[in-house]
Amino acid sequence: MSSPNRRGRPFPEGNSGRRPGSRNKSTLISAALLEGEQSELLRIAIDIAKQRDVAMLKFLLGRLLPRDRLIKIDLPEIISANDARGALQSILRAVSAGTISAAEGAALGALISPFLGGAEAKSSSQVNTPTLLDHLRSADQE
Repeated sequence: MSSPNRRGRPFPEGNSGRRPGSRNKSTLISAALLEGEQSELLRIAIDIAKQRDVAMLKFLLGRLLPRDRLIKIDLPEIISANDARGALQSILRAVSAGTISAAEGAALGALISPFLGGAEAKSSSQVNTPTLLDHLRSADQE
């Protein structure tokens, strides 16, 4: 009667359950009670945060500030694995210069790494790409 892939209590024939997008009764009641109070509640939350309540400040900033920022760095057009290596070097330079954060560099590197394919499997003696240490030394000399 019931298939092993079905979750929860099966509904009777003709009853598909709650419609997609419909809200719980308690959610509807809460929304009705708060109707018109949003600006006052926000003002109170801001006042609490201004009184050095770190938890409230984190809560507000976590919702108001964007989680990711747009970054702009010059990268070469990627057609081959060599182009991808060049792009990774550009990203590394931007991270070491402080133009982008290490997390942003890692995210960009993850986007580019599939273009490397098996090229990175070669030993470092076969591929003449500078190491992180080489790059940092050259930055110190500039």
